Amino acid sequence: MRDLRATRPTRSGFVLCLAAAFAAANPAVGTAQEGGRGKPPVPLTRLEGHGHVHLDGFVDEPVWADIEPVPLVMYSPTYGGELTEDTEIRIAYDDRYLYVAGRLFDSDPGGIRANSFSRDGFSGDDQFSIVLDSYNDHETAVAFVVNPNGARSDRTVWGDAEWTAGTRPFNSDWNAHWDGLAQQTGEGWSAEMRIPFSTLGFQNTGGEVTMGLIVYRSISRKNERHVYPDISPEYGFFGFGKPSLAQRVTFHTVNRAKPIYVTPYLLGGMTQIPSLREPPDVAAYWETTDEPTREPGLDFKYSPSSNLSIDLTANTDFAQVEADDQQINLTRFPLFFPEKRQFFQERSATFDFATGGITDRVFFSRRIGLDRGELVRIYGGARVVGRAGGLDFGFLNMQTAPRAGRPGENMGVLRLKQQIFNQNSSVGGIVATRVDAYGKSNIAWGADSEIRVFGDEYLTLKWAQTFDDEVVERNPLDAGAFFAQFARRRQEGFAYSAQYRRVGGDYLPRLGFQLRKDFTLFGGSAGYSWFLGADSQLRAVTISTETEHYYRNSDLTPESRTFAPQMLIALKSGSFFTLTSRSSFESIRTSFPIAGLSIDPGEYRFHEAEVSVRLGRGGHVRGELGGSAGSFYDGRRVSLRLSPALNISRHLEIRPGYDINRFELPGRPYLTTHLARLNLDFSLDTHLSLSTLAQYNSTMDQISVNARFRYHFREGVDLWVVYNEGYFMERTNSRDPVLPFSSGRALMVKFSHTFTL
Repeated sequence: MRDLRATRPTRSGFVLCLAAAFAAANPAVGTAQEGGRGKPPVPLTRLEGHGHVHLDGFVDEPVWADIEPVPLVMYSPTYGGELTEDTEIRIAYDDRYLYVAGRLFDSDPGGIRANSFSRDGFSGDDQFSIVLDSYNDHETAVAFVVNPNGARSDRTVWGDAEWTAGTRPFNSDWNAHWDGLAQQTGEGWSAEMRIPFSTLGFQNTGGEVTMGLIVYRSISRKNERHVYPDISPEYGFFGFGKPSLAQRVTFHTVNRAKPIYVTPYLLGGMTQIPSLREPPDVAAYWETTDEPTREPGLDFKYSPSSNLSIDLTANTDFAQVEADDQQINLTRFPLFFPEKRQFFQERSATFDFATGGITDRVFFSRRIGLDRGELVRIYGGARVVGRAGGLDFGFLNMQTAPRAGRPGENMGVLRLKQQIFNQNSSVGGIVATRVDAYGKSNIAWGADSEIRVFGDEYLTLKWAQTFDDEVVERNPLDAGAFFAQFARRRQEGFAYSAQYRRVGGDYLPRLGFQLRKDFTLFGGSAGYSWFLGADSQLRAVTISTETEHYYRNSDLTPESRTFAPQMLIALKSGSFFTLTSRSSFESIRTSFPIAGLSIDPGEYRFHEAEVSVRLGRGGHVRGELGGSAGSFYDGRRVSLRLSPALNISRHLEIRPGYDINRFELPGRPYLTTHLARLNLDFSLDTHLSLSTLAQYNSTMDQISVNARFRYHFREGVDLWVVYNEGYFMERTNSRDPVLPFSSGRALMVKFSHTFTL
């Protein structure tokens, strides 16, 4: 077993290091409020002539001895506190790669959390990570993470990691070409990363490249995070990932390769679907129809420059994508499911054009290749994304096949976004089109701006409009959506927002998502947050309130109102406690169902209290639990939800989940809904894994199973075996005909191999 301390460098002599260069440029550590802002760029160490890095997870090459570790500070649980474990992180580069090395000492090696072997998996593990604002735009970034098992994860960050309207500003389904290895020892653990410059988009000016850089180490069981540069938690619980706070670093004479990645795949399998016999047979109502699948496909990726990426795809397939988590709809509006398909996840922030709320947007990629949850074959398409100066641009066009009597469709989106005034301000536009083979079309366009007015105050303005063949009279106001917000974005001290929205009745973004229409909204929020000192068991306390008032455009009568004060308590252990009181008003003019119960027209005022607890991620048992109780329309509702996570060993994780709702509405039978799920994740190592998701939804009285086996030969070479089946639980003689046991099953085998040209 190797000793991590065996090659610790001395502090004397000539230092070619990040920390020394930083100190020379600015002897005083920057203020906590600025992080890396305002500091001169730091030149990183170039390895040419200094040695070679052998990627094995052991940081024992002589070259690392000449590089000082970066100066780390404690981000949590107590900002600026004394680090309880030694951490040494070093960074260097050569012609082709960026290298990151970490010696992550631990006084209790048995306490190291190393539960996951899966790519992009997280099971409360310790982590070692680098975040790179590679375009130096202070808004977007890519993150690379390794855990003590050597399991890698990567993600993209956008919107300067701001959690606006409840949306997550990162995408963990993005996968890139890079390498990372880790080793556990008696002194703790160590890790090395090798990131090709061909993976990073950047801008080269006169032979010099500037990027933003953040590195951190997480000690999960202590909820302790060491970070560089010095970043204050006043920017949020996840401020350590904000691109605008990164330390600027420079590279010289970087020779970026221009590889072409060609990924062919072969897909084979069988789908079995039950159908009624024709003519009906009393003895056997149902027969099984076999639909075999045998087809190839191809993905092509090329980056002619460091700030331009071209992707082409033919016969696009997503057989290996995890099934959606089922939901029970407790509103009169459609459900929203997040995008999980890799092709649409990559660089998805480029196409983002939200129009307010948590879900509303001009472009929603799940409209492509999915129709009411059913798969639609995609013939292929193209995507071009890049950056020129301060302009971000993206173009996407896909062609789908005809199905079930409906014509094929061409769907496209063009997005532009230009920085103005400062690094946190921009203006932009979008055009989204959906045209079928018969010429029927839907076009949406929009313009938006986000201006950092001063300090932490931001003004956001957005306008979108649609042109649809089904709308004869196109009144711009009725076919448009407008959003305006003025907000102070702070996670410590006083924060607030005020917003106005108007969505017309003829606004139809058929390539986007719009939860509700034909309304005018006045809303806002206000809150105050405190970060506690070292002597407190609490890390932070936030008291806030949010209110929304919806009015019908037709007569300006109130349609919906909510008022929701909330208290959030964050413990230094990593756990969160939330208490919310919600008062609602709903004016219903047309009856609608909720879980099988009918809500009649009328005006309703109801109140509900909700409590939730999220356990710290470093515990052996993690997850969330919560519940709510109160009035609900003209009756009452009580709910309980549980979603724990338990690691039986570092190879097996169990994540059960259970949601229950009890409705008591006068004049209607009592109703209890159940939604149960069970995730079983088994990983032998970083190559072989098996994930199973079983779900039961009482409103449909069905069970569904999604099982995914993966063998990862090496980067870019994968074998997938995927099995899906649904089961009808209500199979009584009261139904005619009696339902079959299986609602359908599919077994697919997919092999993909990436060639680098």
